[in-house]
Amino acid sequence: MNTLTLQWNDAGQQKTQKIHEHGLNKNHGSVRIGRDPLRCDIVLSHQTVSGLHIEIYFHTQQQHFFLRNLREQNPPLVDGQQLVQGEVVLNQGSTIYLGQQQLKVIAVSIPTTSSVPTTILLPPQPPAANPQPVKPVVQSQPQVHLAIPPAQQAVAPGHHHPPVLPVQQEVYGLKCPKCHRVSSSEYLQVGCCWCRWCGTSLAGAASVLVAPNH
Repeated sequence: MNTLTLQWNDAGQQKTQKIHEHGLNKNHGSVRIGRDPLRCDIVLSHQTVSGLHIEIYFHTQQQHFFLRNLREQNPPLVDGQQLVQGEVVLNQGSTIYLGQQQLKVIAVSIPTTSSVPTTILLPPQPPAANPQPVKPVVQSQPQVHLAIPPAQQAVAPGHHHPPVLPVQQEVYGLKCPKCHRVSSSEYLQVGCCWCRWCGTSLAGAASVLVAPNH
């Protein structure tokens, strides 16, 4: 149970009172303190204390004991701070002055619940029928194909490659429109623009393929 313990001296006698979270007899949920025995749960005799001075209550959501001022014209001092209106949290060791009457909070007991999270256990699941083995994924490396000339390719023993013939490159020439002979590109590259046999201009001659070294 959440409790707060007050201690004070009244007429030379030391008094102690425990305040529970549900209050005392007269005011359910809070404890009122002052000089008026009809309205207060804890009655003080000092003349500087108001008839109904303060009340102490427990806040269940914030899990703290609070002091609320009920007398704005005679505000209490809580830990050296004047509380004209509103509430303030009380802790173990807090000092309260009602007029010239001092009260001391000598103990605060607020049991904390376990902070360990609840573990939810799921029922065991039946094994899957005919489970398939999981194959590891292997990233394949790109294959590099090298072009090997036919002359360098491996030949089985007892076999011979056919002779490698040189590749002949085709060339172009100009066919004379008169004598129909073809002048090769070698002849034309030297700046000649007429037929080497009949002298006809090759400006309008047709381009044809000729064998090399023709």
